[in-house]
Amino acid sequence: MDLALAVKAFIMGIVEGLTEFLPISSTGHLILAGSLLDFTGENVKVFSIAIQAGAMLSVVWVYRQKILEVLFGMFTREKERRFAINVIIAFIPAAVLGLLFAKKIQAFLFYPIPVAAAFIIGGLVILFVERRNERRFGGSRVESVDDMTYMDALKVGIAQAFALIPGTSRSGATIIGGMLFGLSRKVATEFSFFLAMPTLFGASIYSIYKERDLLVASDIPLFTVGTVSSFIFAFLCVRWLLRFISSHNFIPFAWYRIAFGILVLVSAHYGWVVWAE
Repeated sequence: MDLALAVKAFIMGIVEGLTEFLPISSTGHLILAGSLLDFTGENVKVFSIAIQAGAMLSVVWVYRQKILEVLFGMFTREKERRFAINVIIAFIPAAVLGLLFAKKIQAFLFYPIPVAAAFIIGGLVILFVERRNERRFGGSRVESVDDMTYMDALKVGIAQAFALIPGTSRSGATIIGGMLFGLSRKVATEFSFFLAMPTLFGASIYSIYKERDLLVASDIPLFTVGTVSSFIFAFLCVRWLLRFISSHNFIPFAWYRIAFGILVLVSAHYGWVVWAE
């Protein structure tokens, strides 16, 4: 395995792990990081999606007790059955739209400038929702993931579908969308984690299968490095985020998105950085 490529794969795994569950867009950061590292091409797009499985497995490990309760109780207990159905309902919109429009989205939007624009717009949306919550009297309507209704799950699933646009952020869309629809910050964040499991795993398997002709046996070490790196740093990020949201809002992430998006646009305009197509 080429050492330089292994280092790039490791860095991309770090980027994926640190950004997948924060409302700042892992796909957007991977596109920008790949551009800076000269780690681009059709097979890299597959790599970037496949290593999401590492991030997904970190959530499985963190919430292993809840997952086991659902798996063993969803056929006999109402609470676990409703939770499992909610995850399935929320997964469907993005899965269907992704199958229908993924190729067009990759062809026209998987580039640094559209990603930067999505960063800025997403940041403004986060500011709007957080300011709205500050002005709202009373607590959130839903204070536990087990209290979510099927309609709550569908609304969050529709919000997640917006994350098909690179730079929007899957976690950002689900968390902020959930808060907009009455979920507490903690519930919206936790449900986003659970929804990541079928979404990221499905995207990884589908991408690898669809683009299997681009892959060769020599790619396995790079995919392994990226996936392991993604798992480690996603695990650390999830544990940190759960502590962070207990006493903070998402406004710092909004300003980060806006500032980073503007930096990319300005650097591209003045030629300070040549962002790869």
